[in-house]
Amino acid sequence: QVQVMESGGGLVQAGGSLRLSCAASVSIPFINAMGWYRQAPGKERELVAARITTSGRTNYADSVKGRFTISRDNAKNTVYLQMNSLKPEDTAVYYCNVLSGSLNYWGQGTQVTVSS
Repeated sequence: QVQVMESGGGLVQAGGSLRLSCAASVSIPFINAMGWYRQAPGKERELVAARITTSGRTNYADSVKGRFTISRDNAKNTVYLQMNSLKPEDTAVYYCNVLSGSLNYWGQGTQVTVSS
């Protein structure tokens, strides 16, 4: 049973843009927050951006502020990550995270590769 599904990764040149999408299954109970993490080779997984459902408050990693934007379509249980002005250091596998109570649901990840 697929709970979280990402899409939209790919290969892009530095300075380009990509938009990631993440759809959460309707079987997941109340969603407290949805967000994006990334993991580059040899590095730990890190938070990129997150959005709290009730307040709409967003949180971004310092390295992506001003370049990435997280948004959500509540009706579709979908969260998006618009990535602009991409840099080679943004290359990583991007994972969608859904927080429901104390439970974390993860997608399978989508590869983003930024060439210089």
